[in-house]
Amino acid sequence: MTSPATPQDTPYAQIGGEAAVRSLIDRFYDLMDREPAYGVIRKLHPADLSGSRDKLFMFLSGWLGGPPLYTDTFGHPMLRARHLPFAIGTAERDAWITCMTQAMQEVIDNEKLRAWLLEQLFKTADWMRNREG
Repeated sequence: MTSPATPQDTPYAQIGGEAAVRSLIDRFYDLMDREPAYGVIRKLHPADLSGSRDKLFMFLSGWLGGPPLYTDTFGHPMLRARHLPFAIGTAERDAWITCMTQAMQEVIDNEKLRAWLLEQLFKTADWMRNREG
């Protein structure tokens, strides 16, 4: 996938806009909250996931080429700095990616878009690792 030429070509638009991005995030957090396989990342989150849902939705909105909700509200994401207080290793990265992959498979019909998103999200998730193992 190349850089989009128009707002209609952005990953945000290709996914289906605000409602689809919200659906993806909701499915991701529902899976994380319910599936024991994702317990390694669930334990890094507060009991109430509503704030986490909102922040990831706002971040992905802008990251995917939609409205820059996160930066408009909180400023620069500084992802690595914001995640440094949490021990993130290979197991946490892999659980996050697996959970997001499952959510994308259930919400995003476009296989090429899913593959591109997975590649991009993996790079980011891997960059968030701050410990060995």
